[in-house]
Amino acid sequence: MRAIQFSEIGGPEVLRLVDLPEPSPGPGEVRIRHSMIGVNFIDTYHRSGLYPLPLPSGLGLEGVGLVDAIGEGVTRFAPGDRAAYCTGPIGAYREAHCVPQERALHVPAGISDEIAAAGLLKGMTARYLLHKTFPVKPGDFIVLYAAAGGVGQICAQWAAHLGAVVIGIVSNPQKAALAKSLGCAFALIQGAEDIPARVREISGGEGAAVVYDSVGRDTFAQSLDCLAPLGMLVSFGNASGPVPDFSPNLLSQKGSLYLTRPTLFHYTRTPALLQETADALFAVLASGAVRIAPPTRYALADAGQAHRDLESRAITGSVVLVP
Repeated sequence: MRAIQFSEIGGPEVLRLVDLPEPSPGPGEVRIRHSMIGVNFIDTYHRSGLYPLPLPSGLGLEGVGLVDAIGEGVTRFAPGDRAAYCTGPIGAYREAHCVPQERALHVPAGISDEIAAAGLLKGMTARYLLHKTFPVKPGDFIVLYAAAGGVGQICAQWAAHLGAVVIGIVSNPQKAALAKSLGCAFALIQGAEDIPARVREISGGEGAAVVYDSVGRDTFAQSLDCLAPLGMLVSFGNASGPVPDFSPNLLSQKGSLYLTRPTLFHYTRTPALLQETADALFAVLASGAVRIAPPTRYALADAGQAHRDLESRAITGSVVLVP
């Protein structure tokens, strides 16, 4: 079985295509023969050592395909079922993977394997951000970083559907045009504008109710300056590196602000929460309010190049590997 592994932390060059024994599902597990594998920014954090893993290690948390074997005690799936997962276990970058049945999901008939692999982790992230971490209300001014990225495209559409005024932050004019087409009322270009000043101008001097920041270190201070008093900074990614240490007094000085660093795993920590989150995503996709664009495809052997392009911001939207 072909798989991607790495034995040392570093850049995309540490990823290696290897041959591994075919996995056999243990008790309570299903084996999913992948048709598509999702690539996410958290994969780059694992590869770089920002989120350490025991080495050597596989990589990837998200995949979709057909169940082709089940372990003892499995009741929720049968061979031939379409299934997907997006919260691990680590090691999705391979032709087949064994997953606990309580972490796997049935894929609705109206959702293709491609869209499931492109959008399950990112769409479920958007759901908890907009409905749980900070429940967005009609009229809220919200700031969304990487509005043309995988999570950003889904968040922009979903937040606009909820009635928010979405201020997207992007890196160039082409991505600004894309963000506006997806529901951003405004699309600001990082490095070309005074972002906090523009956010206050747009919001009538008040600032944003919430900032969704997936960039991390480079935008942390700027994000705080975009917020209204009592606003919330949702720091949910580290694309530029982790946020440096700071004194909590800074939050009071900036307006008695709230700060949270959430992860999808806590919002889907039980089978019931996982299913609730997935059902909300499937429903909004079925309604047509949110559409997931076809992802950029790479062969499994080209996982390193997929990481290079993802980290360089050379692509918009989602990325998948094809075994």
